[in-house]
Amino acid sequence: MVLRQPDLKAGLYYCKSVRFAGLVVHVECMADDEQNVPPEAGQESGLSFLAFVLSLAHTAAVHFGDIPDPVSGKTSEPNLPAAQQMIDILSLLEAKTRGNLTAEERQMLDQILFELRMRYVEAGKPQSRIITP
Repeated sequence: MVLRQPDLKAGLYYCKSVRFAGLVVHVECMADDEQNVPPEAGQESGLSFLAFVLSLAHTAAVHFGDIPDPVSGKTSEPNLPAAQQMIDILSLLEAKTRGNLTAEERQMLDQILFELRMRYVEAGKPQSRIITP
């Protein structure tokens, strides 16, 4: 989601926020004149650690059946083993990158892992029905 927020001192700022499981997990703002600046030498062009983590989290959400499959556009039945595999991959990534992440990257990875683990526990519970057939 991209928001335009006027700032009386510096003109327009564009803010991008990323939502996962209903929470804002990342916000990035840049001035209007910074938006079209090409990346400097040595900078990544569009792919970042945070984007990679969000990609894996998005895949887990598809496997939980929470969001539609990007290819078919249909929400599928939950595939808990596949969702667990995405959680395991993110956990492995967290262990292997420990001490090498920025505070922002660490916080986002921890938050996403927490949310996915809670979602897995919730998905594993039997569905309680008020009226049984």
